[in-house]
Amino acid sequence: MQFPLSLPVNEPIRQYAPNDPARASLQQKLKQMANEKIEIPCIIGGQEIFTGRAFNVKMPHSHKESIARVHLASPEEIQKAANSALRAKHDWQHMPWNERAAIFLRAAELLAGPYRDILNAATMLGQSKNAYQAEIDSACELIDFLRFNAYYYQQLQKEQPLSVEGVSNSLEYRPLEGFVVAITPFNFTAIGGNLAAAPAMLGNTVVWKPSDTQVLSAYYTMKLFQEAGLPPGVINFVPADGPEFGETILSHPDLAGVHFTGSTGTFQQIWQTIGKNIDKYKTFPRLVGETGGKDFVFAHPSADWESAATGLVRGAFEYQGQKCSAASRAYLPQSLYGKIQEKIISDLSTMKMGDVRDFGCFINAVIDERSFKKISTFIEIAKASSDAKIIAGGNSKMDVGYFIEPTVIETTKPLFRTMVEEIFGPVLTIHVYDDSKLDETLRICDETSPYALTGAIFAQDRQAVEMMSKRLINAAGNFYINDKPTGATVGQQPFGGARKSGTNDKAGSHLNLFSLALSENGERKLQSAEGLPLSFFKLNPWNESMLNALPRG
Repeated sequence: MQFPLSLPVNEPIRQYAPNDPARASLQQKLKQMANEKIEIPCIIGGQEIFTGRAFNVKMPHSHKESIARVHLASPEEIQKAANSALRAKHDWQHMPWNERAAIFLRAAELLAGPYRDILNAATMLGQSKNAYQAEIDSACELIDFLRFNAYYYQQLQKEQPLSVEGVSNSLEYRPLEGFVVAITPFNFTAIGGNLAAAPAMLGNTVVWKPSDTQVLSAYYTMKLFQEAGLPPGVINFVPADGPEFGETILSHPDLAGVHFTGSTGTFQQIWQTIGKNIDKYKTFPRLVGETGGKDFVFAHPSADWESAATGLVRGAFEYQGQKCSAASRAYLPQSLYGKIQEKIISDLSTMKMGDVRDFGCFINAVIDERSFKKISTFIEIAKASSDAKIIAGGNSKMDVGYFIEPTVIETTKPLFRTMVEEIFGPVLTIHVYDDSKLDETLRICDETSPYALTGAIFAQDRQAVEMMSKRLINAAGNFYINDKPTGATVGQQPFGGARKSGTNDKAGSHLNLFSLALSENGERKLQSAEGLPLSFFKLNPWNESMLNALPRG
């Protein structure tokens, strides 16, 4: 077997600066896409199915504008999708691995070229991301996932067991038996594409349920895969009601795995449902999930205060705080707080909020009305409490779009509600600690949240960096030193968290492939029978498996 793939490099990020031809091209695609209302079907076995059970996709920043009509799968279509995946399995898993990988590498090339504007525009309009946030997500990260996964797959197959004289041992890397379910979130187009594509590249067939609020870009991702040459039935695209989908698909006896990103509560429910159905399955389903977070920034008295302030603003408010990794709580020393607070307020005053089609807007809308109301409730709690005060932002309006100002809360209580609960919006809560209570505050930081996704510390004192890193070792799966807790890059920072933040299977590395989509099949090939007659193997049942492993022919 040949291993021709070289280690990829991360896709360069376009800046979309004024007078850049790439900016003009993207603006033209935005205009075109905003003026058309497409019908989005289920895609099962390569066939488009328009069920009539439809809802409209609206722009979060301009919710009176509808840009698509999505047809939801019923239990009948969900069952068809599972059956389609099973029918496609034989031919797909027996296709040479490099041929499967080539399809997704072709998709990466298409995305780097003609599909770049399509996926970026769909992400901007459907999920209210500005041009830069869309570029690093729906273009660069998805391209990186596809290219690096192919490389990691190749490298995994090189890992073989030790062989001794007279014996050749090998591992066969094969897909899971059955089909894999991909359940994907609204906030990252790249995650949606990767959760479906990674297991498929490795020979699995997939039933993909995208988030209702990410269907537009998910649909174009599916079209990208089809144009790249993906055979019918390998990935089946089924927008569906969440509980109805779960009830139908999680009871199927051929369920082999779940690849998930979403809320902790939903993942717990999936886990519980699979546990209740465990005697129905042909195999124990593998569960890989990345869930919630209550991500922290902790500044030491030796921190560079300007860097800490910048890390807080960018970490908390890029994409309106709707990243699983977004900074949501901060612990700042009294000795630095005045300077940090001043810079945060100054930086926020320069950030324009509005429609994604205005490229001058850093802040856009939160994803939908439900999210808007939830986030606004947390802000009102802070306004009404004597233990907290709003030092920046705090206003919201939803007459045109779901706009919430970047809001900074200061609290005297380290266990104030907005320091503890996941908000998933543009709200940062700061607790100012006495410099002499560093150890006590580190303990509070570690024990406050049930999550452990990302965290960041800022310190110039090297001993402090080592001490804080050890004290917070279990508080974050991705740990940043003197940097914001967001922005993990495929191949550079494998991403995932523990505790109630997920199974920590590290997307963006070979570990994600190994943990879900690959099953190892040990095979022992005897080069000689060491002088023993074949009758020995035939008469000894234990050795019958060894006989079957002899080289054929």
